[in-house]
Amino acid sequence: MKAFLAAFTLSLALLSLTTTGRTAEHPYVGSKKCKVCHLPQHKSWEQTKMANAFALLKAGERAEAKKKAGLDPNKDYTTDKTCLPCHVTGYGKPGGFKSIEETPDLAGVGCEMCHGAGGDYIKTGLMTLQNKEYKRADLVAAGMVVPKAETCTTVCHNAKSPFVGKGYVFDWKTRKDEGTHTHLPLKYSHE
Repeated sequence: MKAFLAAFTLSLALLSLTTTGRTAEHPYVGSKKCKVCHLPQHKSWEQTKMANAFALLKAGERAEAKKKAGLDPNKDYTTDKTCLPCHVTGYGKPGGFKSIEETPDLAGVGCEMCHGAGGDYIKTGLMTLQNKEYKRADLVAAGMVVPKAETCTTVCHNAKSPFVGKGYVFDWKTRKDEGTHTHLPLKYSHE
């Protein structure tokens, strides 16, 4: 467990150096903002483990898996700073999750954990129904992330998790197809 905590602390320190889009300069706005334009994706995401990841931190949830990982299944991990980065959206970032009381809409792994903090690309008017001509490159420049395997493995889906072993390999294709949300073609071309 000590090795896990040391490795996890290091990964948090390195997080701000990654290119996954989850950097300090882009504030988080929450998945409800995304829902306005992406309703089918949002509805399917709400049914995923990612959307409900915060609940797994509660005492008694996934007791057997917690025991196997060397964790206390009766402990409430909902305020544990080593668990929150993988179970909430934007922990430790501007506009990100602070606590369930202060930022309940950011509990769980929301849209912005994969697509980058939306504060800049939504609030600037780049990505709106009124601006149907926006270009993906402009959104990426403003903080949007086009997810890839490294987006998932930088902080969460890696061997540092107490739930997987040293030989763990993240299956990007399967997890993208089966663990995120329904992937639909966009109504407007944005290339």
